[in-house]
Amino acid sequence: MEIRKPNDLEYKKILSLTPQALFDGTLGEAKPSDEKVKQLIEPLLQKGSYYLIATEGNHLMGWILIGASQDPLTEKIYGFIYELFVLEEFRGKGIARKLIETGIEHLKQDGYSEIRLQTRERESPLLEGWDESEPFSSY
Repeated sequence: MEIRKPNDLEYKKILSLTPQALFDGTLGEAKPSDEKVKQLIEPLLQKGSYYLIATEGNHLMGWILIGASQDPLTEKIYGFIYELFVLEEFRGKGIARKLIETGIEHLKQDGYSEIRLQTRERESPLLEGWDESEPFSSY
């Protein structure tokens, strides 16, 4: 498995799959249009956020979208995991964990000492297999 930034064709593939990713990520509550996806993603990319993809050969297996965010109360800037998605046929193989680990490495290299993510609930599949001593804690 290789984890790297996507090329233009892979980026287009990610955008085409993002409505499903958001549907899964909201536990079926939202399936945005392609236009809504662009409205959500393009400002992040313009501000320096970027994708990392997991591939095997020519197969896109999943991705993570990482970048900076700012706490509205303290105005502190921190690294943020905006999106994580693994295609259904590749789930259960440790790909999400590898994407998170690589995303954390990239954010640290980008200078962030604090990295956050948000899930809809503590029992989220995103955090499955992570214990409290690992990089994330709930608040």
